[in-house]
Amino acid sequence: MKIPSRSHVHMLSYLVVLLLLPLLASPADPDPLQDFCVADQSASSISVNGFPCKPASKVTSDDFFFDGLTKVGDTSNIFGSNVTGGNVLNFPALNTLGISMNRVDFAPGGLNPPHTHPRATESGVVIEGKLLVGFVTTGNVYHSKVLTSGQMFVIPRGLVHFQKNVGVGKALIITAFNSQLPGAVVLPFTLFASTPSIPDDVLTRAFQVEEKVIESIKSKFSS
Repeated sequence: MKIPSRSHVHMLSYLVVLLLLPLLASPADPDPLQDFCVADQSASSISVNGFPCKPASKVTSDDFFFDGLTKVGDTSNIFGSNVTGGNVLNFPALNTLGISMNRVDFAPGGLNPPHTHPRATESGVVIEGKLLVGFVTTGNVYHSKVLTSGQMFVIPRGLVHFQKNVGVGKALIITAFNSQLPGAVVLPFTLFASTPSIPDDVLTRAFQVEEKVIESIKSKFSS
């Protein structure tokens, strides 16, 4: 019997790895291994890619329904917008299912400020009003469009994006994510209201402005 050469063995190993890579890569949350896993958020303070499951014997029909997105958000803040989360923290039945939704309300002129979702792609539909929706690619290309009721948008995972009410009245969108907890990095708060704060000399160099400008911006986000 002919013994395969070492180069042939290496080539076969490379082919096996290439075939397995699509199976090993996960584009969003891991796939569940059971029908459901209603989160038991009181069971442990530690969670890794999800929460422990509530015992099936204690699960009720009410666990699978959530009315949080029916409530109008309070937009009386500096941005004139409000995000109501329908993620695993508020709707435990989403645990391990890899989906969530938000409601975003806008006052006239309101802004959902530039932010990113590090763990999910976002899609959304305008329910009411007129909104400017925009995002920036990693190549610094800005894409945007003004949308009205019934129109849909998508924001690729991790890209900086925003929505601004450019209509005359209030506006409302419903957004969906391919993660039970997509996370949100809101740039104004991340850069100017972190704890502890980012050193002023870092921000002055990054934005090419004087320190008094940075201090002025930070003062607007101080609690």
